[in-house]
Amino acid sequence: MNSGSKFQRNKIVIALTASMSLVGFSALAEDPALKDGESNLEHITVVAQKRVQNLQEVPVAVSAISGDQMSEAVIKDMYDLQSNVPALGAFQSQSATNSSFSIRGVGTSSQNFGLESSVGLYVDGVYRARQNSMINNLVDVEAVEVLRGPQGTLFGKNTPSGAILLRTVKPSHDGNDGFIEITAGNYGLVNYAGAASLSAIDDVLAFRLTAFGSERDGIISDVNLGDDVVNDRDRWGARLQALYTPSDDLSIRLIADHSEIDEICCGAPVQLSNFQATEIPNKFGSDAVLPSLGGTVFPGGDAFYDREIAVSFLPESSMTDKGLSAEINWDIDDNYSLVFISAYRNFESYDNIDSDFTDADLFGTSNDSEQSSFSQEIRLDYTSENLNAIVGLYYFSQDLDLDYSLYTDTLFNPFYMSNFSGALDPLLGGIDAISALTGGAIAPSAEGAPAGTGFDHIAEQEHESYAIFGQFDYKLTDALTLTAGLRYTDESKDLSTKFYENMAGGTEFPTDFSSIGDPSNPSTIVPGTLLYSATVAGTMLGAVGQGLMSPFDPAFLQAIAPFQTPGWGFKSLGATTSDRPDINETLDDEQVTGTVKLSYMYDEDTMMYISYGTGYKSGGTNTDRITAGFNPLFDAETSQSFEFGFKKDFVDQDLRINFAAHHTTVDDFQANTFTGNGFNLQNAGDYKISGFELEATWLPIDGMEINLTYALVNAEYDSFERGNCWNAYTWHTGIIDPGQESADPANPNPYCNRSGDRPSGEPEDSATLSVKQDFNLSESIYSYIQLDYSYTGEMILDGSNDPYAVQDSYNVLNARFYMSIENLDMDVILWGRNVLDEEYINRTNFNTPLQSGKLNAYVTEPVTYGITVKKRF
Repeated sequence: MNSGSKFQRNKIVIALTASMSLVGFSALAEDPALKDGESNLEHITVVAQKRVQNLQEVPVAVSAISGDQMSEAVIKDMYDLQSNVPALGAFQSQSATNSSFSIRGVGTSSQNFGLESSVGLYVDGVYRARQNSMINNLVDVEAVEVLRGPQGTLFGKNTPSGAILLRTVKPSHDGNDGFIEITAGNYGLVNYAGAASLSAIDDVLAFRLTAFGSERDGIISDVNLGDDVVNDRDRWGARLQALYTPSDDLSIRLIADHSEIDEICCGAPVQLSNFQATEIPNKFGSDAVLPSLGGTVFPGGDAFYDREIAVSFLPESSMTDKGLSAEINWDIDDNYSLVFISAYRNFESYDNIDSDFTDADLFGTSNDSEQSSFSQEIRLDYTSENLNAIVGLYYFSQDLDLDYSLYTDTLFNPFYMSNFSGALDPLLGGIDAISALTGGAIAPSAEGAPAGTGFDHIAEQEHESYAIFGQFDYKLTDALTLTAGLRYTDESKDLSTKFYENMAGGTEFPTDFSSIGDPSNPSTIVPGTLLYSATVAGTMLGAVGQGLMSPFDPAFLQAIAPFQTPGWGFKSLGATTSDRPDINETLDDEQVTGTVKLSYMYDEDTMMYISYGTGYKSGGTNTDRITAGFNPLFDAETSQSFEFGFKKDFVDQDLRINFAAHHTTVDDFQANTFTGNGFNLQNAGDYKISGFELEATWLPIDGMEINLTYALVNAEYDSFERGNCWNAYTWHTGIIDPGQESADPANPNPYCNRSGDRPSGEPEDSATLSVKQDFNLSESIYSYIQLDYSYTGEMILDGSNDPYAVQDSYNVLNARFYMSIENLDMDVILWGRNVLDEEYINRTNFNTPLQSGKLNAYVTEPVTYGITVKKRF
C-alpha cells in the first residue's frame, strides 16, 4: 500500500518514458499519407440517446469501449473495465454475487435485498434490475458505453448517477465473424470462449451462438483448509440469438441467455487485530479470547498482505442468471420508426458465509434469493432535418423472494460470555447452586446465547412500474441544438417479511428484561437492560444467601427468571439477534424526471454543451433486522446535476480532448451502514458532488497512441445526522468520534453526525495513462506493445469515516504484447495485470461482527499473467 494522496506524476512519467522507448519501431508501421483535414482518430458511434450518433456530437459525458478493445486488453468483466472509464467504480465484496457499481461517487451497496441500483444497467436494451447480473464474463461484446450523470429521461428509474449500456454482437450473414479463444495463466487460470453465426436464409434469417467459461484457483489461502482455495473462479454461460429481417424496413431479434457462477468466495483477511489496543495498555479484545476457543489470531495486518484467512468453513457463492428478450425495429417511413423491446429475466443466488470471519465455530449466515422480472418498452422515433424526437411507454414488474438466516454454532455461547470477563459467573453459579439445593424446584441458569439458534427472515416483494417519456432535439440553427425531455414514472411495491427466532430445542424466544422506574409515573420508566437486571438479581441472590430472603420469594423468582431462559443474552447483542415484528408494507411513489441541454457545434470538430438533468432511485423496504427507531420504509433518492462539457478533435495534431465538469446534489440518499452487528438502511440526508473528467487521445507519430483519463470527485455529506460512529479507532485509542454529540459521556448517542464528511468507497481522484506502440514483425504479422498505468487517490473505506478505515493512494500497471497473424487469422496476446503486485483494499473494509476494534477487508487480485490465443473464422 502506498502512502500519500497526491497524484504521483513521477510514476506516470516513468511509464510514459518506458513506452516512448518503443518509438523506434514506428518506422516499420508507416501509413500512407493522409490528405489535409483528415485524421487518424477513430470515429466512434454510440447509442447513448437511443439512436446511433457520433460520440463527438452527443451532449452527454459518455465513454465507449469496443469489444475488440476489451478483447485485446483482456478485460474479462466489469471490474476490469473500471480502470478504462473515468469516475466509474465497480467492486465485489462479501460474495461472488455481491457487486456494487458507482459513477461520480454515487452508488449502491448490494448488501440489502430492498435496495436498487444507482447505476442503470442495460444489456441489448434490456434493464438488469440486480447489479449482480452484470458480473459474469464479457464475451462477444460489440461495445460498452458508460453514461455519466443522471439519465432519468430516456432510461428512467435507478439512474441517478448514470447508466451502463452493453451491446452484444448480432448474428450476421457474412460468415466471417466467428472465433474461438483460449486463455491460460497463473493461479491455474483457464478461460475459453467462442462464437459463430449461421445464415439460415440469405439476408433474411441468421443465428449466432456464443459460449464461454472460466476456471481459476483461489488467490487467498486458509491456514487450515489449504493454499489458494478462496476467491477462485468457476463460471460459464451461453447466448443464442436469431435475427429475422424479412425486409429492409423490419427486423426481429430474439436473444436467449444463461450463465452460472459457483465459487468459493469471498475471503476478507484481517486488516487490524484487536488482540491488544494499540494506544491503551492492558486493553484486550476478542482476539485474546480466540485461542481458548481453538481460533487463529493474525497479529497486526500481516494476514491482509499475506492473503491469508482462517475460517470454520469455506464461503459458498453461486448464481444463475437467465433471460429471453425480443426486439422489433420497424422503419415505418423515412421519418418514423417503431421499437418494441420485451424481456423476461430470472436471477437466483445462494451464499453461505462464515460471518464471524474466524476459525472458531461461532456463527454463520446463509442467503437464498430469487428475482423474476418482465419489461416492455414501446418507442416511436421521429427523424427529420431539424428535429429528432422520441416518445415511449415503459412497463416493468418484478417478484423478489429472499430466505435469509443467521445461525449460531457450537462455541458461540462461551464466546459471548467472554465479553463479561467472568462478571456474570457469580450470578449464574448462584442460581445453579440454589437449583441444586432445592432439588430442581428452582430451575438452573440457562445459556445466554445457545448454539443452534437461527434468526431467519423470509421476504417477498411484488413490484410494478409504469412510465411515459419523451425527448426531442431541435436545431435552433445549423450549429445550435436544444434538447429537452420529461419522464413520468408511477410505481408500487408490496412487501411482506416474516421474522423467525428459532431457538435450540424449540424453546420460546426470551422476553425483554425488567424495566426501571415507577409504573405509576410512565415518564420515569427506562426499558430494561441486561446490566440492570443482573444487578437486581445479584443483589437479591446475596440476600437469599444471607437468609434475608426466601429462594421462593416471588420478587426473587421474578428477578432471576430472565437468566433461566435460554437465549437471554441475544437481545444485548443488538438488532441482528433480537425479535422484530413482521412487515406488511406498501410503497406507492411517482416521480417526474427530465433534462434540458443546449449544444453548440462551433465547427465540425468542436462541440460544446451545457445541461441540467434529474434522476432517481426507487424507495423500498428494509428487510433486515434494523435498530429500533429506524423506519422500515425508505423514500426515493433523487439527484439533480448541472454539467458543462466540450469535445474537440485537433485534426492536424491527431489529438482528441473530451472534457466535462459537473455539480450534483443528491437528496434523501439511501445509506446502508454496517454497525458491526447489522446494517441500518435509511434516508440519511443530502450530499453534494462536484468535479470533472478528462479523456484525451493523441497519435503523436505513426504507430503510437497515447490515451489519458482523469477524474476528480469532490463529495461530502451536506446532512447526515444519524450516521455510524468510529469503532476501531476509538477502541484502540480512546479518542471519541467528534461527530458524537451526546452531552453525557456515560450514555453516548448511538449515532454520530457525519455531515461534512466524505462518502465512503470513492477515491478523491483517479487517472489512467495508456501508451501503445504498434509495429509489423513481417508483412503478415501486425503487433503492438501497450502499457496501462492507473492511479487511484485516497478513499474512505467505511461509512463512519473511521481514521483506521482509509485506503492510501495506489498505482497499478498492466502490460501486454499483441500479435495478429493475418495469414492464420489468429491473434496472440501475452498479458500481465497488476504486474507490480500492488496490494490495496478493494474499496471497503468493515468492523468484524461482534468483535470491536477489529477490521477485516476485501483484497484485490495480485499480479496475474498469461497468454490468450484467438482463432478467427
